[in-house]
Amino acid sequence: MYAQDMVMLGSQRSVIRELFEYGNQRAAQVGRENVFDFSLGNPSVPSPGWVNESIRQLLDTQSSLQLHGYTSAPGDLTARQAVAADLNRRFGTNYTGAELYLTAGAAAALCACFRALAEPGDEFVAIAPYFPEYRCFVEQGAGAKLRVAEADTETFQINFESLAGCLNPHTKAVIVNSPNNPSGAVYTAETVQKLADMLRSASEEYGHPIYLISDEPYREIVYDGPAPFLPAYYDNTLVCYSWSKSLSLPGERIGYVLVPPQVTDAQLAYAAVCGAGRSLGYVNAPSLFQRVVALANGRVGDIDAYRRNRDLLCQGLADAGYKFALPQGAFYLFPAVPGGDGEAFSRRAMELDLLVVPGEGFGCPGHVRISYCVAEDTIRRALPLFAKLMEEYKAQGLA
Repeated sequence: MYAQDMVMLGSQRSVIRELFEYGNQRAAQVGRENVFDFSLGNPSVPSPGWVNESIRQLLDTQSSLQLHGYTSAPGDLTARQAVAADLNRRFGTNYTGAELYLTAGAAAALCACFRALAEPGDEFVAIAPYFPEYRCFVEQGAGAKLRVAEADTETFQINFESLAGCLNPHTKAVIVNSPNNPSGAVYTAETVQKLADMLRSASEEYGHPIYLISDEPYREIVYDGPAPFLPAYYDNTLVCYSWSKSLSLPGERIGYVLVPPQVTDAQLAYAAVCGAGRSLGYVNAPSLFQRVVALANGRVGDIDAYRRNRDLLCQGLADAGYKFALPQGAFYLFPAVPGGDGEAFSRRAMELDLLVVPGEGFGCPGHVRISYCVAEDTIRRALPLFAKLMEEYKAQGLA
């Protein structure tokens, strides 16, 4: 009677959401302050003050019909032009509003790209560790197949040997997420250049473009210089962006797809993205927040708060004996766990009301994701629990 794959998706929350809901239940029982919830990437830094000020100004100076009515399906042209101008200022490009499609967040942008590109028999490649919803977006949403390149667990740069083994004549695109969720890794210029060279070679070998889909909701959350801008390295790049993290607006659902003019048959690619949005029922991105983000001009929230959290958490876990690659961006730490079983570690941590996400769902067993976009005090009070867990594993000869 019903599509069984949709029933399954609707009946089973992701592991991240399951942990988050469990945390809410435990908070009701023992008090929110006694639950150390590192499960969800929900920004803890407030939106910058200018966001609320802009909303008030827009409400005072523009009619409700303008602010709350339909915009063009790709987005209000003035807003798109403002976003293009900001990109041009920061990256030395020459984009126009006609190359931007505003979306309800990066998830909608990704789904539009997958649907726009996918033809029967096509495959997409994710690079572990990767955001688990990619599989749902690609396989259930676009009817394609997702392959996964194994992780480089030393640096969380790209495992090029594994990636090369995933490329074949059916490959339509490779998905890149830098800064990365869950590792916090930022791909270096050398990594990006090597990736671009590999994809150019594979495209020539297979006789068709292999696209790069750059998933960039954490682009501005970097600690040691900007992340490489992928369209500068590889022409056939589609950029999926969101202001959810940089401006702490995850619930407002506002982002975009950028189709640079260097993409093969760029006008057709842009039309395919628009058509995919239409087929998925995306009427237009939230109208009010199209106007708000048009005023962003590259401004972000308090990134230093995340840096302080990172440094505090990393020092505490290193002192306790955990091994990890230092995150260069985003707000996640992805340590290897004693015992080598992320799911078992997560279950034991839950018994201490310490909520961390097992790495198995990210395609990287033996690790856990710790979202440090929380109050600093939460980290300070959780560190003894992480140390306690490590001592338990050492006592069992597992660390």
